[in-house]
Amino acid sequence: MLSLFVSKYLFVLAALLPIINPPGLVPFFISLTSHNSNAQRAFLARRIAIYCFLLLLGSMYIGGVVLEFFGVSLPVVQVSGGLLITIAAWRMLNDAPAEASPQLAQGEHREALKQRAFYPLTFPLTVGPGSISVAITIGASLTGTGSALARYTIAPVASLAAVATICLAIWVCLRNADKLFRYLGQTGSVVFLRLTAFILLCLGVQIIWLGLSGLLEPLLAVRR
Repeated sequence: MLSLFVSKYLFVLAALLPIINPPGLVPFFISLTSHNSNAQRAFLARRIAIYCFLLLLGSMYIGGVVLEFFGVSLPVVQVSGGLLITIAAWRMLNDAPAEASPQLAQGEHREALKQRAFYPLTFPLTVGPGSISVAITIGASLTGTGSALARYTIAPVASLAAVATICLAIWVCLRNADKLFRYLGQTGSVVFLRLTAFILLCLGVQIIWLGLSGLLEPLLAVRR
């Protein structure tokens, strides 16, 4: 039983961790929170980790059912999520420098921070179309085969532990993002914001392209 738990745990961890890549989230987090204070970034990091935990588990166990109920395919999710990432990146490219509006960040309400922690910081930047697609696939594979004990006890507990580990890594990385932010300074932060926004824009276009490829592939196969 222990070996089965470990195998399921490592399976979920190995599938989701490279896609989410918690250390890789730090540049985007810094760029999108450059107007916020250290205390606000700490609050956002904690909220993002909580939202990621709920979103990943929800995608894993009810995501496929929800998409099937509404008749939405995974390529459509990729195109839609890619558009959201592209829009967020475009806003970052046209955002004012951090030093231009410090008063707005200091007075930002906690409820507004909670909303921003979910969109766009959790979805689609941290848990995006790729990780949601993988989570849905993992959920189907974990509960589709094996004994009743494995499907309804060991697999859910192992996936819960793996997702909790990933979200803990997300929190640790984002919570320590202030250290990198202090090293950049004002000018470095502005340059860093623009470069990160451009990379994010490229990622959004790439996700859209993958979704479009998935949508067009059946049509091209029929014509052949």
